[in-house]
Amino acid sequence: MIKMTQAFQKVAAIRGMNDLLPGPSARWEQFEEIVRGWLRGYGYRNVRTPVLEHTRLFTRGIGEVTDIVEKEMYTFTDALNGESLTMRPEMTAGIVRASIEHNLLYDRPQRVYSIGPVFRHERPQRGRYRQFHQIDVEALGFAGPDVDAELIVMLARLWKLLGLTDVRLELNSLGQPAERAAHRAALIAHLEKHSDILDEDGKRRLYTNPLRVLDTKNPAMQEMADSAPRLFDFLGEESRAHFEGVCQRLTDAGIEYRLNPRLVRGLDYYNLTVFEWVTDRLGSQGTVCGGGRYDGLIELLGGKPAPAVGFAIGMERLLDLWEQSVQIDAPAECDVYVVHQGEDAQRLAARVGEDLRDAGLSVVVHAGAASFKSQFKRADASGARVAVILGADEVAAQTASIKFLRADAQGEAAQQQVPLAGLADVLNLKG
Repeated sequence: MIKMTQAFQKVAAIRGMNDLLPGPSARWEQFEEIVRGWLRGYGYRNVRTPVLEHTRLFTRGIGEVTDIVEKEMYTFTDALNGESLTMRPEMTAGIVRASIEHNLLYDRPQRVYSIGPVFRHERPQRGRYRQFHQIDVEALGFAGPDVDAELIVMLARLWKLLGLTDVRLELNSLGQPAERAAHRAALIAHLEKHSDILDEDGKRRLYTNPLRVLDTKNPAMQEMADSAPRLFDFLGEESRAHFEGVCQRLTDAGIEYRLNPRLVRGLDYYNLTVFEWVTDRLGSQGTVCGGGRYDGLIELLGGKPAPAVGFAIGMERLLDLWEQSVQIDAPAECDVYVVHQGEDAQRLAARVGEDLRDAGLSVVVHAGAASFKSQFKRADASGARVAVILGADEVAAQTASIKFLRADAQGEAAQQQVPLAGLADVLNLKG
């Protein structure tokens, strides 16, 4: 038994896993409201999957020779049954698993999204955390380039809604498996010729995942990567037509893009279209959003063959960029702050608060007893537009004094007395 006098060392949050306190959390709520409205505008519906999945879902779906699986997953053995479980490092595999398990595609394609935390065992730095949040958007069962382009156009609309201008689109095609196999053979031959300059990651991936060698950040390998055979040169007619269809639709929509033949993404399940939206304003963590087509993943995870395409947005990075780019007004804690003096007024304040909430207003009733001066300081700090004042005179007359805490349309602070029965109509802050 621990004695109460025993000193207890304070517990801090795990490094790279951050608390969201009321101020920042309010901005997240603002952001999520914009995002959910944007997604509804394109007919996407919400799904929620567990943060904990069987490890084999990710080793199979993401690929065993990927940084995520090899280095970054939080994996443990379940003490109850010995199963290997993993905190989800991304959302797509879990959503695909759910679509197979619940037969979501039995009669029609599905547009779905999910918002929530994901976990990676990384070295924390700005824009890179061990627990972070993603907006994951998936179009399941859609095969054409029109949906690839629609997803990218969707994202351009989101940037516009958020007032962002410093994001740019990079685009590539990874073709189909047979095309990648031919390119892989040529690429391995090229890398073998330059094996003397490959770093440890490059040597490790040479025969297991050579395409990822081209994604190197090692300056000493850049020239070798630039001169490597291009996957695009190995694409067949259908893959080229698909990619050209995407590009044409983006041009039709007025969206500028840069072809990046070295864009491969970090997950093995992609084919055909891949894309990233990037910025220079977030330092080394400049990828705000990435995605592409993954036509083989549903079958790979045990479902009937079906095409799919999607993307994920890193919420922390996008919020960071949003706050840098535009002035974001902190939302008020409430519409109305009720101040009171005396026991009878305090009891009336509780009833008035409930009546105003019935009318659709958000209301904070001051808790406890304090001077009017102190209560008005709290009211002003809350961001409320108006204070409702209740004292002995108001209780006797069944009225309330109201004081507007922000300038009214004439630029002056106004105060007036109104009957309690008409208080909500007078305030009408939601109108």
